Amino acid sequence: MNSEIRLRKAQIDEKEKIWNILQQAIERRRQDGSSQWQQGYPNADTVESDISKGFGYVLTVNDEIAVYAALILNDEPAYSTIEGAWLSNGEFVVVHRVAVDAKFAGKGMVKKLFDHIEEFTCSHGIQSVKVDTNFDNTAMLRILESKGYSYCGEVFLAGGVRKAFEKIII
Repeated sequence: MNSEIRLRKAQIDEKEKIWNILQQAIERRRQDGSSQWQQGYPNADTVESDISKGFGYVLTVNDEIAVYAALILNDEPAYSTIEGAWLSNGEFVVVHRVAVDAKFAGKGMVKKLFDHIEEFTCSHGIQSVKVDTNFDNTAMLRILESKGYSYCGEVFLAGGVRKAFEKIII
């Protein structure tokens, strides 16, 4: 059976479902021994803010939400200061708050998410995708490596140091 997978903007009436997915991800990070997302961020207000600003996106499988992510154009103040160097200074898409529903965990959904983000980036004529993650988020680090993202250095975000990556799309 072929699943229909698509990326679309999240709707405000989906905020409870999305917050539930983020809570699952927060708990998985905790069980993995990570400090990422363990200080009350992201939270339900973050989700509502993302959606109302048009940053909230969902990857759906047969219309069921599998992954949530915030996609922000050209706007991440923390990225203006990097210990290291970005690959480019052009327009970029920032990927934040990637969370997979437990039902879809371990099925390569985040790689599919990045495929869709890269298509979105290209179709909007945007130069690159920038993303950061915690040092101890081995799952995301492996995904970024497998998708060809380059390690650019460190950024300071949400009270901690993060590894920063970029991939030139066009």
